[in-house]
Amino acid sequence: MVERLVPDELWELFQRVVPEAPSRPQGGGRRRHGDREVLSAIVFVATSGCTWQQLPTASFGPSGATAHRRFTEWTKARVWAKLHHLVLDELGSRGELDWSRCAIDSVNMRALKRGSLTGPNPVDRGKYGSKIHLITERTALPLSIGISGANTHDSLALIPLVKGIPPIRSRRGPRRRRPHKLHADKGYDYNHLRRWLAGRGIRHRIARKGIETSQRLGRRRWTIERTMAWLEGCRRLHRRYERTADHFLAFTSIACTRICYRRLDR
Repeated sequence: MVERLVPDELWELFQRVVPEAPSRPQGGGRRRHGDREVLSAIVFVATSGCTWQQLPTASFGPSGATAHRRFTEWTKARVWAKLHHLVLDELGSRGELDWSRCAIDSVNMRALKRGSLTGPNPVDRGKYGSKIHLITERTALPLSIGISGANTHDSLALIPLVKGIPPIRSRRGPRRRRPHKLHADKGYDYNHLRRWLAGRGIRHRIARKGIETSQRLGRRRWTIERTMAWLEGCRRLHRRYERTADHFLAFTSIACTRICYRRLDR
């Protein structure tokens, strides 16, 4: 189970970003569970959607409380974002990333316990929820992610998401973090966004309200819709159960890392 959820190559990458275990100057105490076993338990919770209390201890070793405590510790250390960046670096160095055409979009998730970065969803009868914002490259691999309240307009996420693309290695040449062209739907139809993208040397392909049809734009944006379908493989994202926004973002990062790693492992 551990080797299946955390393959050797992914474990090697994780070891480069995980912080060292805190020492106990006074000695004693229980033996600390191995990081690989705890990581596999966290991945199991993310993919199965079970609660921390339902974690099968006999299969992994650490209890749900231990896995949750380590998950919180690693989230504060930004381990999940660093791991996602490392996997993207490996893909970029192998020439697996296509920067010629990227897409941006968002998907709503209902927040059962509310919490930070939630809000009334205008398309879900005012039920509280969160949005997951994504930028994907041409083959649907997620490059940048973010979350917000469900009542946040999509256009407000474009600039932070583009700025949030990390510098990623290339097969040849310097690291890059800007796509050649960015596709977006009518929710991003604002002149100041077009000017901002043009100022950064990014060609924009944003649908114009009342002029272009969604079907025409969908010829290029279907890849990001597929990415959102892939996110459903992480059952913990079917609903937002976490009150803390950082924890919800952490599970989103885990899901995106798994999507990217599948391409790396292909």
